[in-house]
Amino acid sequence: MVELDFLRGGARRVVAGREIRSLLSEKTIVLALVIQLFVAGFSSFLVVGLVSLYSPSDSQAGLVDTAVAGDDTDDLVQAVQGTPGLGVQQYTSREAARGAFERGDVDAALLGVTTGGGRVAVTVLVPDSNIETTLIVTQVRTALRTYERAERTQRGDQLTRATLDPPPRSASSNYFGFTYTVLVPLLLFLPVFIGGSITVDSLTEEIDRGTLELLRVAPVTLTEIVEGKLLAAAAITPVQAVTWMVLLEFNGTPIANLPWLVLLVGGATVVVIVLGVTLAIATPDRRVAQTLYSVLTLGVFGVAALSPLSPVNAAARLAIGTPAPASYLTSVAVAVVGVVLLVGVRTAVPWERVLGE
Repeated sequence: MVELDFLRGGARRVVAGREIRSLLSEKTIVLALVIQLFVAGFSSFLVVGLVSLYSPSDSQAGLVDTAVAGDDTDDLVQAVQGTPGLGVQQYTSREAARGAFERGDVDAALLGVTTGGGRVAVTVLVPDSNIETTLIVTQVRTALRTYERAERTQRGDQLTRATLDPPPRSASSNYFGFTYTVLVPLLLFLPVFIGGSITVDSLTEEIDRGTLELLRVAPVTLTEIVEGKLLAAAAITPVQAVTWMVLLEFNGTPIANLPWLVLLVGGATVVVIVLGVTLAIATPDRRVAQTLYSVLTLGVFGVAALSPLSPVNAAARLAIGTPAPASYLTSVAVAVVGVVLLVGVRTAVPWERVLGE
């Protein structure tokens, strides 16, 4: 049974503290932190500027093409037309609208059906779970709320009992989707990539300069040195992510499920750091190791983004407050994979022999 004694190892904490102090003296690292701080601290201004580059609300076709069909859909069409970022295409039948969605001619479909008692049920068709789905659902939900408000107002006279007035319309931001699907995942996972890159740089530099032998003069083993460096990178990244999320909250962007986001980021951090350590040991050349690290991490995240269980999609849905069970599953799975890889690399790699050669 492997004992995970990272937090109990005094030597590891000493090495980790030395590593953190060394990182804070690096101008490149400090500049990266300042840039992330600027992005998180002035997120509202940046989002306005970035979104205005393509201005979805001013586009004639709309950012999201939406098919509308069914019974008595005039009000539904008006609600979709009045929602920024949505374009409407009206079809004569629900089957035609569904077919257009399945062919990819439209991004979403709203199918209205009149049920008993004059009620209207709207079936919403959206793509499989991905980043685009989060944005589409957010905008379609706004349109449906507008439609519901209009129907309640029009049909209020048909009721035999007095009803409460509809709640006041809440002000919604046109940049809501961009913030949660782009900015939040960027601030969460950028520190993860940087943490792995720091690990690769630190180890390859120590190996290249031969300073690992100097460190062995101290009463620490090579295993404790490597794990101390790993601990430093693993500790910095979640702290950064939490700080950026707190700054977003301070700027008026609510962030839900913060503990789950920390679990997701922490697990992803361990995964990329273990990858970085492995590459640094297998390829001591700094440039080659960094190139391999960049290609592999971007490739892994790119392939993962194609899956409904991608960490980026899970982060967006958790932060926005509409997580699916798959979002929680992704967070737990990433954390478990990180722990398994960490245990595996500690068990399988003889650091004293590998680094001592």
